Amino acid sequence: MTNFNIKIISDNVCPWCYVGKRRLDKAIALYQKTVPAGKDDTFTVTWSPFYLDPTSPKQGVPLRERMAQRFGPGRFDAMSARLAQIGAGEGIHFSFDSRVGNTRDSHRVVALAQAKGPETQNRVVAEIMRSYFEEDGDITSKDMLVQAAVKGGLEAGEVRAWLESDQGGAQVDREVQEAYALGVSGVPHFVVDGQQLGGAQDVEAFVEAFANMKEKRA
Repeated sequence: MTNFNIKIISDNVCPWCYVGKRRLDKAIALYQKTVPAGKDDTFTVTWSPFYLDPTSPKQGVPLRERMAQRFGPGRFDAMSARLAQIGAGEGIHFSFDSRVGNTRDSHRVVALAQAKGPETQNRVVAEIMRSYFEEDGDITSKDMLVQAAVKGGLEAGEVRAWLESDQGGAQVDREVQEAYALGVSGVPHFVVDGQQLGGAQDVEAFVEAFANMKEKRA
């Protein structure tokens, strides 16, 4: 039996990170179904923070407005149309009416979930991303983060108290700096047992990478 340790360096407002997560989930299922003895192999997935836009405002602002300022309205329209098409293929219904801003608090919630185990952390990340990308969420809203965390399996009171403090903040900042030091400049960035895979890989690319790693260990 082989266990794969997968670290995903990600920002919770990165649409390609959401796409990458869905593709990874599909790849794990396909690997376990199709690779010889793959059904006995296990995958431990953990999440590490990244700040795509460290200058984002503390208070959420309309995503369309922020992206139009950064890229120009025409380019954002083209980007969102492409994302909507790609997302649909992954079962993601991207909405572009969310509010974007500083992601440090959202990463602190993910850090809290990490202490509960990788499965809980994975569920919490999924719920934060779903709330933000598909339900017009505000990534800076403590209420939204609490609701998403509860859906992922955390206790509301613990999450709210965590957010009202600065617990986990130093850990998040340190891990972001570690990612920068590794040379990570874009996300998602996957580290599979030390092997680095940048970008939202195709399902088949993940499966091939896992199979090659398994073969090398044999």
